[in-house]
Amino acid sequence: MFSSKKLFIPLLFLSIPIYAFGGVKMDTSSKTMLTLDDIQPASWEKLAQKKIFFGHQSVGNNIMKGIEELMQKNSNIRLHVLETSKPSDFSSGVFAHYSIGQNEKPESKIQDFARIMDQGIGGQADLALFKFCFVDITASTDIQRLFNEYKHTMAVLEKKHPQTTFLHCTIPLLEKPQSSLKSFIKKLLGTDGGFFDSKHNVARNEFNELLRNEYSGKAMIIDIAEMESTYPDGTRETFNQNSKTYYSLIPDYTNDGGHLNELGRKRVAEGFLKQLVKAMKK
Repeated sequence: MFSSKKLFIPLLFLSIPIYAFGGVKMDTSSKTMLTLDDIQPASWEKLAQKKIFFGHQSVGNNIMKGIEELMQKNSNIRLHVLETSKPSDFSSGVFAHYSIGQNEKPESKIQDFARIMDQGIGGQADLALFKFCFVDITASTDIQRLFNEYKHTMAVLEKKHPQTTFLHCTIPLLEKPQSSLKSFIKKLLGTDGGFFDSKHNVARNEFNELLRNEYSGKAMIIDIAEMESTYPDGTRETFNQNSKTYYSLIPDYTNDGGHLNELGRKRVAEGFLKQLVKAMKK
C-alpha cells in the first residue's frame, strides 16, 4: 500500500488544482474537543462496570483494535473486551463485540442484531449498538426503505428491552477518488473505479443525515462518519456532487480507501470511547 505521508510532497502539488478547481467548501470552524485525558479515572471505572454489546464487521474490528491500543497506553481504561454474543458473558462488566449479518446485505445486520438482543442480551446489556459497513450502502440502495426498517426495528427493541439503552452509529465513509496520489495511482492501475465512485459516498451521507435528523436530541449517536472526516483542527474532508457538499474519509486515516489504518483507528476509537462515556452519564 502507498502511504499518503510518504508521498506528501507530490501530493501537495497534485492537490492544489483539485481543490482550486473542484469547488470544495471546507468547514473551517474549529471545535473544542474533549480528550481522553480529560475523562476522570472514576468515569473509566464506571464504564468498565457497564455491560456493552457492539455488533459490527471489518471497520468495527478496526475500531476495537484501536480501543485495545488505547488501553495499552492509558492505564485508566480497563475495559473487559470480549468477542462474544453469549448472554452468559453478561453477568458482569464487559465490552462485548461480535460480527453480525452479512456484508452487502444490510437488512441481515438489522435482523441479526435484533435476534441477538431477543435471545438474551437485550435487557442484560446496559448499552447496545451496531453499525453498518461502507459496503452495505451504494447508490443503488433504497436509502429511505432501509432506514425505515432500521428505525422500526430499533423502536421495537427499545419497547421490548427498556433496561437497555440503544445507541446509533453512522455509516463509515470511503476516501474520495483522486483526493490523494495513492488514489490516482490506484486508478491508473485499474484497481480504483466503480466502488470508489463518489455517488456511493453520497448515498452513505444521505443515510447518515436521515439517522442524525431522527435521533439527534433523542438518543446517543456514535458518529463514525464525522470522526472519519474531521481533522484535528475541526475542518472536514469534503467533496462536491451536483453542487452539494458531502463528507468523505480523510486519506491519512486509511491505506486502502475504506478501512482504518493505525492513525485512523486511533482517532475513531478515541471518539467512540468518549461517546460511550457520555452515553453512560445519560
